[in-house]
Amino acid sequence: MSFQPVLPVGGLAGYRFLERTAETQQAALRQSPALARDTDHFRERIGGIETAAELVADRRLLRVALGAFGLQDDLPNRFFIQKILEDGTARPDALANRLTDDRYKAFAEAFRFADATTPPTREAGFASEIIARFEAQEFEIAVGRQDETMRLALFAARELGTIAASGAGADTQWFRIMGTPPLRRVFETALGLPRAFGQQDIDQQLETFRTRSERIFGSGEIAQFTNEAARDTLVRQFLLRAQIEAAPSPSPGAIALTLLQSAPRLAPLR
Repeated sequence: MSFQPVLPVGGLAGYRFLERTAETQQAALRQSPALARDTDHFRERIGGIETAAELVADRRLLRVALGAFGLQDDLPNRFFIQKILEDGTARPDALANRLTDDRYKAFAEAFRFADATTPPTREAGFASEIIARFEAQEFEIAVGRQDETMRLALFAARELGTIAASGAGADTQWFRIMGTPPLRRVFETALGLPRAFGQQDIDQQLETFRTRSERIFGSGEIAQFTNEAARDTLVRQFLLRAQIEAAPSPSPGAIALTLLQSAPRLAPLR
């Protein structure tokens, strides 16, 4: 039987429960036979992998490698993934750089088959780092089978700090958020942006994201989310707005009351 997380309630209360029980629940996930077989295989074999072709030829290795970056749906697309890895990210015209989903770029950068003299698969700690990412993603997937909103919240809490602390330029950080579908959805919901918003000009989208973020969170830059409290505020706002969207035809008064109740955890509006 596959692992099933304990999630007694949804929304913000459910998220707080997951925070409190995460260590115990993730330990239970790691003990599930199917996941343990995959991670043991990865740990044993990845050090001998030196090329993209070798990686995609081993389905179990590739499952962990892709899953670590949320790309598990591409497991059947071996030739596409091999091209991503063989192109790397150093050239502007590399395939990963031309895709709108930045998870492919992160995947190619992690394995660096095209851009490194010695593949990182040989480096100490590489296997453990990829496995840790894979296990975190698998936990989030399991949660998402019960509540997709909760999965997005967990993903944002885990990934946003890395982007915020990356040292990349302010615009680049925003473009990474916009190019990572789960994070983009969290921000669009938290900032009250409609789904059709993504059809606007990319520079106009950037300006809107920045303006709304400054008004709601007190800063228009992603760097603010290096702070755990700021990440928690974003997740809280996302979950509250997601609950409102899911509710049957909420009245304006109910919306206002829900957002006002969250105000102590949010930065003052400007």
